[in-house]
Amino acid sequence: MTVVVKIGGAKAVDPADAVTDVADLVADGEPVVVVHGGSTAVDDLLDRLDIDPTYVETPDGVVGRFTDEATMEAFTMAMSKVNTDLVATLRAAGVDAVGLSGVDGGLVTGARKSAVRVIEDGKKKIKRGDHSGRIESVNAELLETLLADGYTPVTGPPMLADDGVPVNTDADRAAAAVAGALGATLVVLTDVAGVYAEPDDPSTLIDAVTTPAEYDALTDAAEGFMTKKVMAATEALETGASEVIVADANAEAPVTGALGGGGTHVYASALEREDT
Repeated sequence: MTVVVKIGGAKAVDPADAVTDVADLVADGEPVVVVHGGSTAVDDLLDRLDIDPTYVETPDGVVGRFTDEATMEAFTMAMSKVNTDLVATLRAAGVDAVGLSGVDGGLVTGARKSAVRVIEDGKKKIKRGDHSGRIESVNAELLETLLADGYTPVTGPPMLADDGVPVNTDADRAAAAVAGALGATLVVLTDVAGVYAEPDDPSTLIDAVTTPAEYDALTDAAEGFMTKKVMAATEALETGASEVIVADANAEAPVTGALGGGGTHVYASALEREDT
């Protein structure tokens, strides 16, 4: 079974243990695809360029980066460096890693969003000039070819919009799309141990989600950055992923630990509601 590992780009995420763990899995013959974020790298570059980052909240309560033209240029540069550095680190660990953006080979494609619906001052508004996209297709054949030849693909945003222009997309949702297309297990590594029933209380970790009622409790519990990870889990399972695990990137052997039962496990059965 292929494993898609999403390594977060937040400042609190140290990828070192994940890299070692991926190297061990690959050495054991497990096919692995790595998808990375890069939010901290993007913000650091924007700061050096004296560009203020803009975050917006959607009517669904999801907070994300608003990507105008200047931000998109910085985003592309920063994500390229993150990808190159991660590939180099994996290769140093013995992994025959190959770096790809979502643009390469039309790996991740979809519709471009020229405007987004946002909440500002408690009111719904349309904010134009956005350089982001909605993922509609993954070139699974490209990934399967690389995996069959013994390579470990390492990818992340940007994606390729339907007008041929690279645009931003959320890395969690990109990982979900890749996992769905490959029918893989998705391991989302972040800076907490999983999804907590009480967001500030690690002792309330939700370890397994197998029924619609448990799924409803999961979505109710998800707040802030975790909202997008639960959304990504849903999309992955709806499009063919076998299982989604949200787990701690900073734990010892974070990937194999998650596969062995750590973190929050969400199963496709949780989305199987009876027709009414």
